[in-house]
Amino acid sequence: MGLIVSIVIGLIAGAVAHRVLNSRGGFLGSLVVGLFGALVGGELASLFNLNMTGGLLDRLIVATLGAILFLFVWKKVFK
Repeated sequence: MGLIVSIVIGLIAGAVAHRVLNSRGGFLGSLVVGLFGALVGGELASLFNLNMTGGLLDRLIVATLGAILFLFVWKKVFK
């Protein structure tokens, strides 16, 4: 069940990141951006010692912010 929730959170985070940065991305692109964003966001949250409860909303916020950051850097590096 945890894997399915992580995939859904990744899809939502990736879709939001694509929408915020006016980027194009399909199902797979949103999933990849969201999952990498969750990793980036999680590492940044632990680096800044943010107190996350591990709830669904916390995970979604961290993944979305990480996905936006990841996609922003990706677009700047490869454009």
